[in-house]
Amino acid sequence: MNWQYLFSPLQVGSVEISNRIFSTAHQTLFARAGVPEENMAAYHEARAAGGTGLIVMEGARPHASAVSDVPIINATTDQCIPGYRRVAELVHAHGTQLFGQLAHSGRVNYLLRAGMRGVTYSASALPDHRFHNMPRAMSGALIDDVISGFAAAARRLAEAGLDGIEIAASHGNLIAQFMNPACNRRQDNYGGSLQNRLRLLLETLAAVRGAIGRDLALGVRLSAAEFEPDGLDEEAMLEICSHLDGVKELDYLNVTLGSMSGPRGSVHVAPPMMVAPAYSAPYAASVRERFSRAVFVAGRIIQPQLAENILAAGQADLCGMTRALIADPQMPNKARAGQLDDIRACIGCNQACIGHFHQGLTISCIQHPVSGRELRFGRESPAREERRVVVAGGGPAGLKAAAVAARRGHQVLLYEANAQLGGQALLARKLPGREEFGGLVSNLEREARTAGVRIQLNTAVTGASLLADNADAVILATGARPFWPDLELGQLDQVVDAWQVIEGTVRPGQRAVVADWRCDWVGLGVAEQLARSGCHVRLAVNGICAGQNLQIYLRDHWLGTLHRLGVEIISQVRLAGCDEDTVYFLHSASNEPVECCGVDTLVVAYGHASVCDLEPVVKAQGLELHLAGDCQSPRSAEEAVYEGMLAALAL
Repeated sequence: MNWQYLFSPLQVGSVEISNRIFSTAHQTLFARAGVPEENMAAYHEARAAGGTGLIVMEGARPHASAVSDVPIINATTDQCIPGYRRVAELVHAHGTQLFGQLAHSGRVNYLLRAGMRGVTYSASALPDHRFHNMPRAMSGALIDDVISGFAAAARRLAEAGLDGIEIAASHGNLIAQFMNPACNRRQDNYGGSLQNRLRLLLETLAAVRGAIGRDLALGVRLSAAEFEPDGLDEEAMLEICSHLDGVKELDYLNVTLGSMSGPRGSVHVAPPMMVAPAYSAPYAASVRERFSRAVFVAGRIIQPQLAENILAAGQADLCGMTRALIADPQMPNKARAGQLDDIRACIGCNQACIGHFHQGLTISCIQHPVSGRELRFGRESPAREERRVVVAGGGPAGLKAAAVAARRGHQVLLYEANAQLGGQALLARKLPGREEFGGLVSNLEREARTAGVRIQLNTAVTGASLLADNADAVILATGARPFWPDLELGQLDQVVDAWQVIEGTVRPGQRAVVADWRCDWVGLGVAEQLARSGCHVRLAVNGICAGQNLQIYLRDHWLGTLHRLGVEIISQVRLAGCDEDTVYFLHSASNEPVECCGVDTLVVAYGHASVCDLEPVVKAQGLELHLAGDCQSPRSAEEAVYEGMLAALAL
């Protein structure tokens, strides 16, 4: 492909960026005692080595009022400088520029300290709708102190050798709260008119520019629309951008979408696969009409071809491709070399990137477990000796195991009993809005075939085949099958499992109940599929809410879809049985009965049972055996891929 724009340089203030791909600020949770540490440095270096033009480091806290026990960078003291300097040295060695973001979350923060909720601050004492904080209105003295904190923090980042500073005024954080008249009811110089509501941002920019001088770039990240009932809309944000065009201290605007102050806006912080790719680009184009300097954009830009199109259309000057770079740090280099088919495309699952963050875990990727684990797995060592390795099962675990084993120098034969590779990922991609999950299979298959794995479909591994293949080691990745609870379920017109519904091998009736034990994508997906086919659906979940075990942005977006489709959700119930037209549940806390009457179809989504029949056969032959994925214990694709990698590294 002829890259006319993507790999051209861009001047931002006094800083030249070598190409138009950048990694946006996102939390890795690699800070220790508030300072960047070696895992963070290795993580960012991997993306710089992959050809990224610019990396914006995660939002650091510029003032004590925003600091919590979460492992996020604390830029309020000089202790952060050596860690920042280490990241800068490693990133600069690859020709990549490094900016640092400063972010004060205001009221949109749990702000836990020693297990207790801290005091949050905002423009006014008005609650958010996600973290359920009632903030304290900031005094004039505190505002002055916060502005000074931004400036002092920026000076520290400049001293560490960073190339630019980004002020976070996006996603409903503190500065956005001041800009928003629905959050800002102040009667002083920081409230009322737009000029007053912009005062915190303008004074912060002036103070930061004074602290860092003209050698560093200075930008602001803005949400072009917040999508919350009390959030700033596009028209209001464009008016703000027009004002910012006159701010001489400012070199760029970084356009994103959404707000962390409520469930509806939060999904845009890291939009999942149900959201259209590059949907943010038209918003950036509107900003570019109001702002005369560089405009960055991010939001589901998952392929370099998409980024090239955005640049060619003049919608933005730089494209944030953060999750694409988490999935494949080498994406820019591969694109530049024309190796588009080798790019491991992000599938927007959100499971190990933002999903890990919300669990308090360090960042990774379900497709590329090396991400976030660069110091441990960054260098794939060759095998000590070549061996013949049989991989039983062509789902995510088997494909990853086969690819890694072959790259390490083993002869690898992968057998899949069915006609297609992919395992349960083939089911996931059949659900509404989940088509991109099939990219997991495509990416892993490409990885395995490129590594030289011999793949045989429609073939099950047996004791005889292991002898015929003269196998030295076996990786068992045979997955799972639907689990049926030990209940009397035979009297209703139709009792089926979720797989049958997804695969289309049954025709459900008009009034269905989905009994969802796992509280994950299966129950939600089946409920949506049935509702879209015209079925009345009740989704009964054995958890505190439907989608309890999914990443919250994905879950909340999905729940909104089910609500619009009229799906009834019953939480905290476990299946007890059924008769001719009624499904019976027991409330999981009270143990009281819950009845769903007028039912013709019960869909049982009660998880999976491991398929490990081959395990004793392999052991009887005395072969080295490794298990990966659901055949050990049914979980998710993340564990399957990770364990597949571990199994191959253990050979």
